[in-house]
Amino acid sequence: MQAALDRILFDEATIHRRLDELAEKISHDYRDRELTVVAILNGSVILMADLLRRIPLPLRLDFVSVASYDGGIESSGELIFRQVSLPDVAGRDVLILDDILDSGVTLATIREKLETARPASVRICVLLEKRKTRVRAVDADYVGFEIADEFVVGYGLDYMERYGNLPCIGVLRKDLIAPTG
Repeated sequence: MQAALDRILFDEATIHRRLDELAEKISHDYRDRELTVVAILNGSVILMADLLRRIPLPLRLDFVSVASYDGGIESSGELIFRQVSLPDVAGRDVLILDDILDSGVTLATIREKLETARPASVRICVLLEKRKTRVRAVDADYVGFEIADEFVVGYGLDYMERYGNLPCIGVLRKDLIAPTG
């Protein structure tokens, strides 16, 4: 499957070293508190498993399932929630966990919805942050890596439900991306 990549941006060892650093920072920032992690499905599953095993804090874990890409390579701009109710986060310190900060639509919308429940705090952690102008203004508090505005796969990030199980993160070859229009 790595033949589907134009180039590798981050190999598995580099990703794991960065997760060690993120876990240390998160553990320090939330010391002496219980953390509620809200992971965004499906892209954050691998990140969630690897990062949370590195955080030696009491924590609660919940999930939000949304869709905004609809099989394409760019967000549709509309976020569809796939569950009836959101996690109970009232009074809790919440860390939203996602694979990538791209257009900002997903993270801004989820943060706004969670904030209506009046959590004690809400922060955002992403594995990747694209350097680009966002549709919705949102900043991540914890960022694994900044990348250019390219379509990447691996380590949970997929294209049409493929390539997410690659142990590295790379740029998908353009000839494998279906034309849009």
